Amino acid sequence: MDVSESSSRRRLSAVALAVMLGAAFHLTLRAQDSGGMSMPGMAMPGMQMPQMNAAEMFLMQNMSGTAMNPASWPMPMVTDRLGSWTGMFMAQAFIDDTQQSGPRGGDKLYSTNWFMANLERRAGNNGAFEFQLMLSLEPATITDRRYPLLFQTGETAFGKPIEDGQHPHDFIMALGVQYALSLGESTTLEFYFAPVGDPALGPIAYPHRASAMELPQAPLAHHWQDATHISDEVVTAGIAYKQLKLEASGFYGAEPNENRWNIDTGPINSWSTRLWYLPGKNWAAQVSVGHLAHPELLERGDQTRSTASVEYSKPLPGGSWSTSAIWGRDHHTYTARNLNSYTLESVLPIKRKNFITGRTELVDKDELFEGQPLIEQLLDTYYGSTFRVGEFTLGYTRDIGLFSHIETGLGANVEAYSLPAAIKPYYGEHPIGGNVFVRFRLKPRA
Repeated sequence: MDVSESSSRRRLSAVALAVMLGAAFHLTLRAQDSGGMSMPGMAMPGMQMPQMNAAEMFLMQNMSGTAMNPASWPMPMVTDRLGSWTGMFMAQAFIDDTQQSGPRGGDKLYSTNWFMANLERRAGNNGAFEFQLMLSLEPATITDRRYPLLFQTGETAFGKPIEDGQHPHDFIMALGVQYALSLGESTTLEFYFAPVGDPALGPIAYPHRASAMELPQAPLAHHWQDATHISDEVVTAGIAYKQLKLEASGFYGAEPNENRWNIDTGPINSWSTRLWYLPGKNWAAQVSVGHLAHPELLERGDQTRSTASVEYSKPLPGGSWSTSAIWGRDHHTYTARNLNSYTLESVLPIKRKNFITGRTELVDKDELFEGQPLIEQLLDTYYGSTFRVGEFTLGYTRDIGLFSHIETGLGANVEAYSLPAAIKPYYGEHPIGGNVFVRFRLKPRA
């Protein structure tokens, strides 16, 4: 891609972003003033909207790119009509104080957050378009390009690999367009292009996953399972037939760079394919595989990522009981290592205003000491290069009625870790972490 082409792409993306921001702001104000609306057949409260065709309903099931939660999950979405367009809006933010123990721990007050606006309209009797925009202010609300999270690895900060910390998301998390065409009662074609978006690889990303909505911190397995949810130059084609959906994507395989405010560009040099199985409204399962060309800036070689997941969501008073079981494996072509990860997470509403959350993980880590080559070489010589780490989180959130349009919750969770004896001198015998947070979420009006 030459300089002039890159500049043109950036100008087009900036224009599209400005148009989407203006329309999103206008529609959000209208939706809040009117109390919001919802679609027939969707798990959202509110007034009924005009009947939608099959392609429109199909697109509304997507959350991040073409990934999905179970259809029964009551999405916290505000909707409104603007002529022939339907606007759909979601937003969530945590203000979190974290404490991570041990010599490699730390503490920080920070905010994770995102805002999503989708604009959708019918295209003929059997088709529909949807424009998707997702933004995050994390480049400003997470200082020093990371927040403390023991045993977390992936990407860089100030030119060095991040160890025991999680990077912020990009300001533009998604900017793309989708088209769906219904070919009959049971078959739908889908096409997706995004300068920034989510290819067909892995489960739905954790910021949008129903089972993770009450957890401010990222999973340790993020870069084994769903880290491609912010990728560049994404092109996806898919076909859905009854309970199955098969997709294939091409995209630029590099992780986002440290400039979190811009839109990165690069060649389409990576691929993925994903098969969804949707046996009922409460279930969503997928298997996927992808080849990522040089994803990490400071690592040699490519990665082959394989994932499988099952998600369950059952509506209950005050929310839904949502659970996800996820496996992900990264094969590194340069080192020939296979690194596995396993995640089980759940959120359970109790008596409308209370939420119990849990997450447990087992992850093979080989990047814990990349910034300390002498320690890394010493450990590699005597103990090997890969260490299996366990993480166990238990938390509670209580909704409090502070604002009419915002679901506000006070919460806390505690993290305990298991680790091999070889790395206990660097982390302590029993490392732990804790988070106290306030959660804000855009509230659909009943």
